[in-house]
This record gives sequence, C-alpha cells and structure tokens, in this order.
Amino acid sequence: MPFRIAVIPGDGIGPEVIAQGRRVLEAVTRATGTSLDFVTYDLGAERYLRTREILPDSVFGELQAADAIYLGAIGDPRVQNPQYAAGLLLRLRFELDLWVNLRPSRLLAPGLTPLRDAGSIDLVVVRENTEGAYVGIGGQFKRGTPDEIAIQEDVNTRKGVERIIHYAFELAVRRRAAGHRGRVTMVDKSNALYHAHDLWQRVFALERQAAPDIEAEHLFVDAAAMQLVKEPSRFDVIVTSNMFGDILSDLASELVGGLGQAPSANLNPDNRRGLFEPVHGSAPKHAGKGIANPFGAILAGAMMLRHLGDEMGAGQIEKAVMSAAEERLTTRDLGGTLTTAAAADAVLERLERIGSSRPR
Repeated sequence: MPFRIAVIPGDGIGPEVIAQGRRVLEAVTRATGTSLDFVTYDLGAERYLRTREILPDSVFGELQAADAIYLGAIGDPRVQNPQYAAGLLLRLRFELDLWVNLRPSRLLAPGLTPLRDAGSIDLVVVRENTEGAYVGIGGQFKRGTPDEIAIQEDVNTRKGVERIIHYAFELAVRRRAAGHRGRVTMVDKSNALYHAHDLWQRVFALERQAAPDIEAEHLFVDAAAMQLVKEPSRFDVIVTSNMFGDILSDLASELVGGLGQAPSANLNPDNRRGLFEPVHGSAPKHAGKGIANPFGAILAGAMMLRHLGDEMGAGQIEKAVMSAAEERLTTRDLGGTLTTAAAADAVLERLERIGSSRPR
C-alpha cells in the first residue's frame, strides 16, 4: 500500500523547490520500490487572497490522516494578516503535536563554509517545537500610545521538556552507533530565565543520570552561539527550546553554506506523524526566477523517506546531493551557476550513477 504524501507547495519559491524535490523522490523510489502517492493541496497565499481561508477544518482532517506532509514555504508580502503563517504552519505543528523539530547541519563540501579552519561540520539541532514563546499567549495594552505594554509568554511544561530532552539522548545513541560522536549539548538561559529554564536544568540532570554512557554538556545560549562559530566540530546533538532552536539552527545552517541547502523535519515520534520542509522560507524576491536552491527541499525529501523506512533511498539522495555540491553543480548561493531545475538534474544524474553501481 502506498504512503500518502500531502504536498503543500506554499508560497514564493516553495512551488519551485518542491517540484524539484518531487522529481528526485519519484526517481529514487522507482529504484528502491517505495510507493508514494502524492496529493497536492491548494493552501497558501493564493488561496487566502482568493477565499480568505487559511486552513479549513476539512482540509486539516485530510492532512491529519496523511503519512507525511511535504511543505514548500509559507509567507507572502501580499498577505497582511499577521495570523496567516500561524494559522497554517504553526497550526500544523501544534495541533498535530509535532513536538520535535529536527534540523541537521552537514557540510556538503569543504569550500561552502565561511569558517577558515572548519574541515567537517555534522550536527543536529533538536528544537522543542510546540511550546516556548511561539504558543501565542500574551497581549497588548494601550496599543499605539506612549504607555503601550506588550507581553509574550514563554511556556515550558514538564511533559514537553522531558520528551524533547529524552529524544535528544536517544538520537545521540543512534548517531553514535552510526559513527558520530553521540554527544548531547543542552542549551538554555537559566542564569537569566530562572523559572522557565530551571525546569530544563533539572530534567537534563535526571536524563544525564539515566544515561551515564552518553557524553553530555550544558551551555548557555550565548556561549553556544560563540562555540558554534569557534569550534563547530565539538557539537553533535544540540537540544534546546523553541526560540533558541530557531536561532541556533539558522546559525548552524549558515556555517555549512546557507539556508538554501538546509532541510528540516517536524516529527511526533509517538504516532509517526511528520512534516518535512526546507528551512529557507518563501524568499519572495527570488520567486519565479529559476534561481532558488532546491537542495533544502531535496534533502527534506530524504528525511521524509528515512521517516517512512526507506533508509536506502534517503542515503542515496544525500550522497547524490553531496556529490553535486562537491563538483559545484549548484545554484549561485553555493558557488555554482545552475538554475533550480538544472541543480536538481545534477542530483538526478548522480542518483543514476549510484543506482547503476549498486550490486544487483
């Protein structure tokens, strides 16, 4: 029975990169035998401007039943409603309880990093995805006056903190078995945000006690940002809150070549739901020019295949992307000269070589 993949091309460059990601997924799954049934949904700015609907409940029900969601990007300058992005992307994250945001940062080719001495970077940011400052609790008082007050609540629950830190330790075990360092770095700001992040400290200490064979450390977020630039090789698994994870993962992506090649997964490990997307956003100024980097969307597709159990297909995509990056068969942001479609063609050509060299 095929896996049902809900495709939301989204806004800006989203449709362009998702189209190339689908080409790669269709090519690799023909070889691996994984059956994917893509169903495209008309969600995004065009629909909103046409109907004023963001995510109808009937459509949400269908997305809830999908085996995975493949999302391009959300955001359009024509949409002035501040609730638009929250009503689509954050609703999917929160109401599907996709509590893990997984953002790997891997240096595809040595020359792509802006750092002078970094020969290898391969880390994962595990971001708590359904709590923190992004839950939308707060308000404004006396708006537009000199006495205006704006309050945004940072929500941290015992359940939410326990499950994300435990997931990070489990991921470190799996990564160590695969040859990585398997080190967990928990990042907070408990020296200033005592009430919220003291909870992170206490849960981290308990998890560390329960897994003494896993190397683990704690860093304040400002120190973690400095160390990411100074010595990125010290990091393997970084676990942190929603806001800090958002910031640190973008920094880590820039250290390996930029947001254009950065994938992400939004996961619920308990019920196996997953939403997969490139990190780069909708980049409206680049839309329609054929210059957007498809690697983020392609690698997000690889993460989706791995989530669905096709480890072979995921590995082949990653290997093909790395090969193209090493040869600078890329879009301009990674030092190449190719269009969006041509960069995907380069990946497809390398997939064919990988497939032809595979023992039969």
